[in-house]
Amino acid sequence: MNTVAQNTLPVSRSFHVMTKPIGPLCNLKCDYCYYFEKKNLFPPGEQYKMSDTVLETYVRDYIRSQHTSEINFAWQGGEPSLLGLDFFRKVVALQRQYSDGRTVSNAFQTNGTNLDDEWCQFFFRENFLIGLSLDGPEPIHNRYRVDQKGEGSFARVFEALERLKKWRVEFNTLTCVTRESPDEAVEIYRFLKKQGVVFMQFIPIVERAGDRAAEGRGLGLAGPPDLSSKFESNAMMPWSVSSKGFGTFLCAIFDEWVKEDVGRIFVNAFDAALSAWYGMEPSLCTLARTCGQAVAMEHNGRVYSCDHYVYPDYALGNIMEKSLEEMVFSEEQIKFGRDKQDRLSNDCRICEFLFACNGECPKHRFIKPQTGGGKLSYLCEGYKKFFKHVDPVMKEMAALIRQGRPAAEIMSTFPSSSSVGRNDPCPCGRARKFKKCCGR
Repeated sequence: MNTVAQNTLPVSRSFHVMTKPIGPLCNLKCDYCYYFEKKNLFPPGEQYKMSDTVLETYVRDYIRSQHTSEINFAWQGGEPSLLGLDFFRKVVALQRQYSDGRTVSNAFQTNGTNLDDEWCQFFFRENFLIGLSLDGPEPIHNRYRVDQKGEGSFARVFEALERLKKWRVEFNTLTCVTRESPDEAVEIYRFLKKQGVVFMQFIPIVERAGDRAAEGRGLGLAGPPDLSSKFESNAMMPWSVSSKGFGTFLCAIFDEWVKEDVGRIFVNAFDAALSAWYGMEPSLCTLARTCGQAVAMEHNGRVYSCDHYVYPDYALGNIMEKSLEEMVFSEEQIKFGRDKQDRLSNDCRICEFLFACNGECPKHRFIKPQTGGGKLSYLCEGYKKFFKHVDPVMKEMAALIRQGRPAAEIMSTFPSSSSVGRNDPCPCGRARKFKKCCGR
């Protein structure tokens, strides 16, 4: 990138990189994993470990590109712990070398199966934030999160959870929401809560069976809609959550959370909803108005438009040939981000909850709308169900915040079942009987 262009970049233009230093390699083989098959995008014999040259170039360029006082790196995979501790000791050393006095932090997404005391001591000492993949109690977790032999991984993941707590490592959990999850929502939430999890992420599994475009690349899952526009079938993989089911799942957890845990436990979907009802941009990229400033980088330095768009069609270039700013703020990537808003369906544009979901993730937009024009998110029905369910409470919480009061005060409006008759109107104001609302 030439110097003149670089100097004209506004200081507010920051972005995020999801870094995959070992590519799609993983010691587990979770049934629903969308990234494991990305190995087929690389030539046979590919060496997946990020080289020292690519690593140093990335760390130096990313730090220089961030016009903020704190810089956050995100490491994912595959399974990044397969690289070993020495790789991440090198990461920290390079960050200190190039930080120029600014604060640098690291997020590390892992399945946890390789985390021993040495790893956890390192995470604590270097202030890493750990994202631990944990789907719930053992039978639920082991349903899909299996190793290469098809054996469940729960025991090893639970040991990792205990070690993280033992060494006081900051962590959150990432829980995948599958076809069975709506019937298990409360069980999953209570399990995570019992383990002392404060920050919970719930990620809907939405994968279609492979289409001609995907199969031409040796992939079994369908790519983004733009890559499969000629493929009319929306056959879903058997583990995918239904749209309505995802809404049911969120509603069930919300009803648990709002009565006891506001301000104590933080759930990504609820935080995003409260931001929207308060009048701010939803805090999840899938629900934001536009996207494009959260790119993915593979082990070889190649940068893609998004973690869910790691296909040759969406490659922006390589960090060994272009700067990150040049790629992230290129015309094609800016268009990619704006297309999310520009390509909204007619149904979305007139939806009362557009402010809260903005058409959801473009990767999920493959449903034909009733009014024609554009495509709807597969999760549209579920999100509408959730938004309608939480609307009265979100309005109240937003009002509390505007008054300078904590949103947690909302919990005082949810009396215990002993103080309200089962057939009485629910005090929450949703115009339902207590037994079918907060008294469930």
